[in-house]
Amino acid sequence: MKPITDLKIFFKFAVLILSVIVLSTASVSLWEGKSEKVMDIPELVIRDGMTLAEFGQANGLPNPVLKKVFGLQTKTDLQKPLDAFGMSRENIRKKVEGAAALKAEEGSKNWAKILIKFASWILFLTLVFFLIRKLLVTSKTRKVIYLASVLVFGVILGSDPSAMGTVKDAITLYASKGVIFLPRMAALSIFLLMVLAANKFFCSWGCQAGVLQDLVFRFNREASDTRGILRQYKPPFAITNTFRILFLAAFSFAAVLWSVDIIEFVDPFKIYKPAAMSISVAVFVGLLLIASLFIYRPWCHLFCPFGLVGWIVEKASIFKIKVNYDTCTACEACARACPSTVMDAILKREKVIPDCFVCSTCIETCPTGSVGLAAGKRQLPPEGKFDTGEVGNKYHVLNPKSNI
Repeated sequence: MKPITDLKIFFKFAVLILSVIVLSTASVSLWEGKSEKVMDIPELVIRDGMTLAEFGQANGLPNPVLKKVFGLQTKTDLQKPLDAFGMSRENIRKKVEGAAALKAEEGSKNWAKILIKFASWILFLTLVFFLIRKLLVTSKTRKVIYLASVLVFGVILGSDPSAMGTVKDAITLYASKGVIFLPRMAALSIFLLMVLAANKFFCSWGCQAGVLQDLVFRFNREASDTRGILRQYKPPFAITNTFRILFLAAFSFAAVLWSVDIIEFVDPFKIYKPAAMSISVAVFVGLLLIASLFIYRPWCHLFCPFGLVGWIVEKASIFKIKVNYDTCTACEACARACPSTVMDAILKREKVIPDCFVCSTCIETCPTGSVGLAAGKRQLPPEGKFDTGEVGNKYHVLNPKSNI
C-alpha cells in the first residue's frame, strides 16, 4: 500500500509542475507587448567635436534622457558641443548610462498588470487573513488557497513583479549603473509593510515561488497535515540562515564587482515564464521543487534575498503567532506539526525565532486553541513549562479552548 501512496505523491507533483509550465506558456501571450526585460545599453559613442544632438543620435538616446543628464533648458542646447557642459567623458558616460537604464526600466514595465496584481494581492491576502483569524483554514482549504494563489499570481499574472525581484533588481541596478528605480523602491516598501503587518504573511500566501514550494511540500503530508508521508526534514535555522546570508553576500559582490546577477541563473520565478528559462534555471528549479517535498520552502530559507530582509523586519510585526500559556498544555503538538523549526522557538523562547510564514498549521493543530494569530508582544512561557520531569507534567492537562 505504501509504494502506491508514494507514487501518488510524485504523480501529483508531476501533474502540478507540468500544468504550471503549460498554462504559464499559454498565459504569457495575455501580456504581450511588454517584454518586462530591461534593454541592454551598448557602449556609448563619444567623439571629439561632437554636438549634443550628434551624441544623442549616435547612441540612440531620446531627448528626455539628454535633458535629464545635461540639464537642457532649450532645444538650441542640443547644438552645443559636449565640451560646453563641463563634464568629463567618464562622468558623461556614467550619467547617461544611469538615465538610460532608468528609462529602459520604466519602458519594460507593464504598469496595468502591476496595478492589477497589487490590487489582487491586497484583496486575496485580506481574505486569507480573515479566514485564519476565524480559524477557517484547515489542511484541506490550505491546499486550495495555495493552488489558487499559484494560478492567479503565478500562472495568470506572471513572474513579475515579485518581492524577491524588488531586492534583487534594486541591488543589480545600483551596482551596475549607480541608479535607483523609485517605483521598485515603492513596491519593496509595500512588501515590507506587509511583513510589518503580519510576519511573512505575504510570502506564505501571495509569493508565486513561495506558494508553489509550499503546495509541493503539502503533497507529502498526511491528511492531518501534521507529518510527512515520506520523511521530511527541518534543517537548523542557524545553518539555513547562515547560508542565506552568504548567498546574499555572494550575489551582492558579483553585482558590484562584475555587474553580474547570479540569481538570473537559478531564478525559480522563471517557471512562470518557461520560454525565458535557461538550462541552468530549469535544472535548479527542478531540483528545488523536488527538495520542496522533503524540506519546507528551501528557496525561502536558503537563498531568497527578500526572505532575509523580511526576517529582520518581521521582528517588529504587529500580528504574529502567539501562545496563550494559561491554556497551553505543553503537549508541543504545534511544534511537531510545524513544517519548520519556528514554532518550537516561538513556543519555548529558547532560541532565535526563525522565519514565520503564518501557514496556520500550528493554529489548526493545537488541541486547546492556545495558538493564534494576534497583535501584541509575545509572552515568555512560565518557568518549567516545558520541563520533562515532574514539574513539567503538571501542565499536561487539557483545558477549555481559548481564542487568542
